[in-house]
Amino acid sequence: MRNFVFHNPTKIIFGNDTTNEVGKEVRNYGKKVLLITGQGSIKRIGLYDKVINLLKEENLEIYELSGVKPNPRVDLVREGIKIVRENQIDILLAVGGGSVIDTAKAIAAGLTYDGDVWDLFTKRIPIKPTLPIGVVLTLAATGSEMNGNAVISNMETQEKLAISSPYLYPKFSILDPKNTVSVPLNHTLYGIVDILSHVFEQYFDKTEDAILQDRFAEAIMKTVIETAPKLVENPEDLESRAVILWCGTNALNGIIGVGKEQDWASHAIEHAISAIYDIPHGLGLAIVFPHWMKYVIDVIPHKFANFARNVWNIQGDDDFEVGLKGIEKLIEFYESLGIPTKLSRIGINNERLEEMAEKATEFGPIGNVKRLTKEDVYKILELCL
Repeated sequence: MRNFVFHNPTKIIFGNDTTNEVGKEVRNYGKKVLLITGQGSIKRIGLYDKVINLLKEENLEIYELSGVKPNPRVDLVREGIKIVRENQIDILLAVGGGSVIDTAKAIAAGLTYDGDVWDLFTKRIPIKPTLPIGVVLTLAATGSEMNGNAVISNMETQEKLAISSPYLYPKFSILDPKNTVSVPLNHTLYGIVDILSHVFEQYFDKTEDAILQDRFAEAIMKTVIETAPKLVENPEDLESRAVILWCGTNALNGIIGVGKEQDWASHAIEHAISAIYDIPHGLGLAIVFPHWMKYVIDVIPHKFANFARNVWNIQGDDDFEVGLKGIEKLIEFYESLGIPTKLSRIGINNERLEEMAEKATEFGPIGNVKRLTKEDVYKILELCL
């Protein structure tokens, strides 16, 4: 296990009706708040009016930025930066899922940079201390509510890139399971794929002695796999919503990845796909991950065997064969939820594979289990077809 420093400063406020705390929490950081939201779903469920009223009860000045899309756009980030600077905003409040939170983080990052915010993504310029961010989460998926990461898309260049900084951790995140009940089932399921994928990126690596982290990871995987069918059967199951919500946060708040090498190649490949085709992130990961697994299993067959034995209860002595069966079980699981695991099933053919492989490796080889070149990524994309 590698040496590590673990520090997570985000305050989590978890439970039914905890949305009621939002006004008081925001008030701790100032008087002027920029409310950042998506494309209207929170208005349909009444959450928008509730948050507005709670902010007004604290006599806060409310400014708004709406219209955040899945695969959030840098254009809207630029608009948010302008609003904050012109109105001397004190705190950013993201009410929505990972796309809304990432937009808030990108706005915060861009505020302390004199150039265009996209430079932070392409040139990897260090991010400076910035405005506080608060969150009211509506979707269990990205884990952005308790980490310093953000992913933004530039539709002009067809790029989807990430930044990360300790200055981008939310100051507080409200995780109210009631806010996730109205999420459409397909987005709930894509979120579940995203959660599992975050665990996979940290679990499948070459670190040999991070036993506790791996057992934490296996517990999250098993819990998600056991709970997902319950939500398919009853999307309004509040207890299952709460379980998945907490799994999503713990999948990417840093705890299961400490002391580990980690990989993250599959996310880079998916980002290249959704940058061009604008598909849901979780859907792309359901397609990419099993085929990445098949491509690299020969490097760490014992880790894939652990996955098969400890998560899927598959028996056998040959690590490679047992590991392959575990991968097939994952594919069966996704398909049982109605999630495609092939690009051809969602209308993507081989005409832009080379372009996607090039985008995925723009900054050099990716991954750590196996360092993947452009040629490797192309082969994985072929498997995905």
